[in-house]
Amino acid sequence: MNTYHMVRMLHILSSVLLVGTGFGSAFYMFFTNRTGIVQAIAAVSRLVVRADWWFTTPTVILQPLSGFWLIYMAGWPWDTPWLLASVILYLLSGLCWLPVVWIQIRMRKIAAASAAEGQALPPIYWRYARIWECLGYPAFLAMLVVYFLMIVKPSLF
Repeated sequence: MNTYHMVRMLHILSSVLLVGTGFGSAFYMFFTNRTGIVQAIAAVSRLVVRADWWFTTPTVILQPLSGFWLIYMAGWPWDTPWLLASVILYLLSGLCWLPVVWIQIRMRKIAAASAAEGQALPPIYWRYARIWECLGYPAFLAMLVVYFLMIVKPSLF
């Protein structure tokens, strides 16, 4: 296997880890929030933050590095429509994800404090949860479209 194929495999596997971790974290946080069980919410939010640091952050960094290297090695022109659309959607997803990281950390702290004190979650937690959700939908949809564009490489215009 040559270097191009190794980097491509790394790019593909890291994209699966990126989107899979994001979807899995969102799934568990979304449904755990709906239980209203403060201890469960505290535990899941702690793990979601951990998953973002351990898996999502490294892959968010690796994706453009490996992607740009692959573009260069394959000789794709930078103005290729599907490629430009992919980069723009990846950036859009990142712009949604950055505040989500901060929000998740806040949610984790609030849930941990509420669990330790045996209290219900305060309204600010639920406000953060709504914002977290609203940012998560476009980020996830953008990444699904990026997958489509990367695989199909359609002629857009």
